[in-house]
Amino acid sequence: MNGDAPASRPSKALLDEEILRRERSKAFYGAVWGAVRTLLVVAAASVLLSTFWLPVLRVYGESMLPALRDGEIVLAVKHSEPRRGDIVAFRYNNKLLLKRVIAVSGEWVDIDENGAVSVNGEPLDEPYAPEKALGNCDITLPYQVPDGSFFVMGDRRLTSADSRSSAVGAVSGDQLVGKAALRLWPFAAFGKVN
Repeated sequence: MNGDAPASRPSKALLDEEILRRERSKAFYGAVWGAVRTLLVVAAASVLLSTFWLPVLRVYGESMLPALRDGEIVLAVKHSEPRRGDIVAFRYNNKLLLKRVIAVSGEWVDIDENGAVSVNGEPLDEPYAPEKALGNCDITLPYQVPDGSFFVMGDRRLTSADSRSSAVGAVSGDQLVGKAALRLWPFAAFGKVN
């Protein structure tokens, strides 16, 4: 004998406890990894959905008062053909603007000095525009909307930069991001965008 005490073997209870600890640890890390994978899939699906079909937009400014307010968040629908009266989001100078469609391709728009709008000679009923104004209008009226384009105006006519300005002009279909469909924020105002 060399004087060393024989190594003692762990008891069955200790072995069972260690096996149980490792199984719990493995189950915990498996659950965490499963949650991370699920979150990654949901995030990727959300990004794809918002990029290709349902963009989420934040309203900046007051040109669409009273329909949309600064800071509100709206959901837009892509691949939906806008009609007169719809609020659309479009790209202009590396910005996204939200304005209302007043006329579509081929229609004639005229605006009198008081801001009353007519399309194809018929006055528009515009309950969404509380104050009429000619605003910043430097285009020649009457104006015919080019093919594949939309004539858009903000609801707050005095201050809105829109198709009345030659800088913005008629919005082509390529510029469109989508049609504002649903107000998501604030929750108290949740609902359809009119």
